[in-house]
Amino acid sequence: MRLSVRFVGIVAGAMSLALTAGLVNPVAAVAHPSGGADGKRWTAEHDTNLQYPGTHVQWDVPITMSDGTVLKANVYRPADAAGRPVDTKTPVILNMTPYTKLVSAVAEAALSNPVLGPLALQLADLLNFSGTPIDGLADLIQALKGGGVQAFSVDSKLVRSGYTQVVVDVRGTGFSQGVWDVFRAREQQDTLEVIDWAANQKWSDGKLGMSGISYSAINQIHAANKNPAALKAIFPVEPGGDLIRDIVAPGGALGFGFLPLWLTLVNGLKFVPDVGSMLDGTFDWKWLSSRLSDPAVFAPQLLDALTAPSIGELPPRTMNLLDESSAERTGWQDYAQNIKVPTMIYGGWHDLFTNSEWRMFDNIPLSGGKKQLIMGPTYHINPGTRFGEPGYPPRLDVLQQAWFDKWLKGIDNGIENYGPATLYQQGNGWTTAPDFPQPGMENQRLYLSDRPSGTAPHAVRDGSLSTAPPTGRGRLTIAPGLTTLCSRDAAQQTAGIVGVFSFCADDARIAETNALTFTTAPVTTATTLSGPVNLHLNTIMDATDGYWTATLNDVAPDGTSTVLTSGQVMASLRALDEEKTGYAPNGDVIDPVNTLTLETRQPVVPGRPVQLDVGLLATDALIKPGHRLRIDVFAMNFPKGLPLRPLLNESELKPEHIQLDPNAPSYVNVPVSRLVP
Repeated sequence: MRLSVRFVGIVAGAMSLALTAGLVNPVAAVAHPSGGADGKRWTAEHDTNLQYPGTHVQWDVPITMSDGTVLKANVYRPADAAGRPVDTKTPVILNMTPYTKLVSAVAEAALSNPVLGPLALQLADLLNFSGTPIDGLADLIQALKGGGVQAFSVDSKLVRSGYTQVVVDVRGTGFSQGVWDVFRAREQQDTLEVIDWAANQKWSDGKLGMSGISYSAINQIHAANKNPAALKAIFPVEPGGDLIRDIVAPGGALGFGFLPLWLTLVNGLKFVPDVGSMLDGTFDWKWLSSRLSDPAVFAPQLLDALTAPSIGELPPRTMNLLDESSAERTGWQDYAQNIKVPTMIYGGWHDLFTNSEWRMFDNIPLSGGKKQLIMGPTYHINPGTRFGEPGYPPRLDVLQQAWFDKWLKGIDNGIENYGPATLYQQGNGWTTAPDFPQPGMENQRLYLSDRPSGTAPHAVRDGSLSTAPPTGRGRLTIAPGLTTLCSRDAAQQTAGIVGVFSFCADDARIAETNALTFTTAPVTTATTLSGPVNLHLNTIMDATDGYWTATLNDVAPDGTSTVLTSGQVMASLRALDEEKTGYAPNGDVIDPVNTLTLETRQPVVPGRPVQLDVGLLATDALIKPGHRLRIDVFAMNFPKGLPLRPLLNESELKPEHIQLDPNAPSYVNVPVSRLVP
């Protein structure tokens, strides 16, 4: 049983008061999101104070693993004006990627080109889609200016500032031999061996950092939790820490909008050959043999999940994903509690890995500015959007270099005083907090009622959220539908692609036409909401399973319904992990963590009440005066989630019911700075 996040918040609030009184070391509790004068200095250091005039690239360097498999790396070193690598030993920044280092090379070449680089940035400013159906595209394009591309690929200015950058194709991808291992034990061992190799090269000073986005960020976490001696700092952008709960089967439903496309991308890119070796007669036939031995890694498990008619007919390879002790389930955990190296995490409130990003920050046992969290209003595809603009954090490439300058070079640049929690507060803007969830929050129950709020005539049922439990009985019914194809969850699951349609991503009213809605009265005072949210439902189903999804929305006076956070759960997989679940002092579940195992599966008895908890991802928001909170409840959430075929069959896609009962009320538990009326 995990101590209440809210209880910890109350303690943290007391600590904050002590800090103000000078009783606690005031580490990074009041830094401006822009970094202030320090931020300007970090930007100048990255952009103009370049130690070397050029870079030198050594292509496709072989690195032999302990089992004989050869990985391939591109090594980017500082160079003199003639392009010769310098003799000075430098710190090394390592990026382990499955997307082929060829992509990184092309991205670096384009951005460092004196014509193409500035042109791309100018186009990002010139393109204006406001007033068009794709006006959300602007936010995606603005990521080009925020330093995210450099964090994904290679930052030539970082190299010219006195670092060596090494980009390695992970086993079974790019030009590396072997079968893609997808974060499992062999791939994690490879990363440790590459770290050791890099630390002992003649151009290395023995100190390593790690960089990269998404997959490469997860590899950083997996390396850091083993604390290899040479690893001194990591800068993971959008890392996942619990891949089953994050993207494979959040709430027990298959992450359909992301997984098929992602597996196709990586399995396709791994077949791109080294054309140069084909031309000069050095083609690696072992590379080809390993590709043909398993051409579509994890595709069979995906097909099993979509086609097996019953649980008993799932093959062992897929059953492993529902076994907590399997290699996949154990290998895909972050073990952040073991990390001892300075870590700066960037995540997004609508990222694929929102579930894990703040938890890793919370669990890393570091202080004194050695751990930092930045949470933006972004999807997976656009980290760092608008970074570097007034009032925003410095660009990601700027923050990355400042982080490595501090922890690899020992430069006293003040980066440890940034944050430590730099948060985009939805409905407000960028803020800085001493922790996340923010201190001083109080959990409040808001009860679901069938009394009309008068704010959602477009919904299947317009209900209310109230501070008092309902006194009457009733039943509200919702059937599965497809309106969530146009929703913020669809944008989240497609990594931001659906986000180009702001009428879907920024306003839930289309999706709400197939939802039960429950809305508060307007708040009279600005109210902060910070942390995870839980929706406790008293349900009845007409089949042996059901799929429950929900969103928490900020409803503006003009009726715009903006999703702040969302969650989902299969009724038969509602069992909670008591150790990881968060509870309030009164026993309320406030941060449910489902076990998602066959061993704890609980089939539903049709017609009998079932109480379950739908955990909504942690968020941070400001509810302004005149705005309202709303809970939307759905019986389907495609494409973010699609029940596994056996569970889909058991649900029979039948309507589902919320049973209103004074003795077993349904309510949402929200962490707020002041009670909502």
